[in-house]
Amino acid sequence: MLQRFLKRDAGFTLIEVLIVVVIVAILAAISVPIYIQYVKGARAADPQSTIGAIYNSAKMYYQDKGEYPTDVQVLEDEEYLTIDLSTLDQWEFQIVGSNDQLDQIMGTSTEKMKGGAGEIVIYNVKEGRFSGYGLPSDTGEI
Repeated sequence: MLQRFLKRDAGFTLIEVLIVVVIVAILAAISVPIYIQYVKGARAADPQSTIGAIYNSAKMYYQDKGEYPTDVQVLEDEEYLTIDLSTLDQWEFQIVGSNDQLDQIMGTSTEKMKGGAGEIVIYNVKEGRFSGYGLPSDTGEI
């Protein structure tokens, strides 16, 4: 009779397995969007650093010439700026403004960027901040 009580079937019940599956699903639902935003932010770091270099080069150009460049190519042609070829393969950069004022510097992704073409990173010169792809918005959306 003692053997009957000591002999017990090993294993998990269906309820125990379902509870584990539900917990794993909840953790995945929380972590996947955070991971996706992290990847987008990492991809946006390249154009952010390049936009910073463009802005600094534009300020040097202004000090030398008395006007801002209206095209990134002017900065490269006059050797104020050098952008890596790998960055130029994935992003196109544009200066928005006039000869006497910079408004924005924009980076637009090409089809070679892993996040897809058409993603935009913007640096607003007046506000001094970035917005767009890979960055949290003011509305709290990711």
